[in-house]
Amino acid sequence: MAKHRIYTTSFASVYPLYVAKAEKKGRTKAEVDQVISWLTGYGQEELNTQLEKQTDFETFFAEAPMINPSRALIKGVVCGVQVEDVKEPTLREIRYLDKLVDELARGRAIDKILRK
Repeated sequence: MAKHRIYTTSFASVYPLYVAKAEKKGRTKAEVDQVISWLTGYGQEELNTQLEKQTDFETFFAEAPMINPSRALIKGVVCGVQVEDVKEPTLREIRYLDKLVDELARGRAIDKILRK
């Protein structure tokens, strides 16, 4: 079975869409970065490096310094799919990120988004 095309998509090409979605709803780029950092363990410099390198999603998650173990608490639907039901690990990580950005854009409190 062929890999989904999102694996080879540059994270840097989707990142501005995440930021735009959040900003459209009154949130900030810093909050998007905070959510990404919480999920992946990337610091701001490391995140900027990944964006500059045009890293694809598969590599972005494979090189993540520390995937947050609390991500399993993320539940819900993204693009009509229950994130917790996604079997392929990398695609599940991508869906987790999508869900976190959705929650941010919907105005959910940052502490709840970060599962505190």
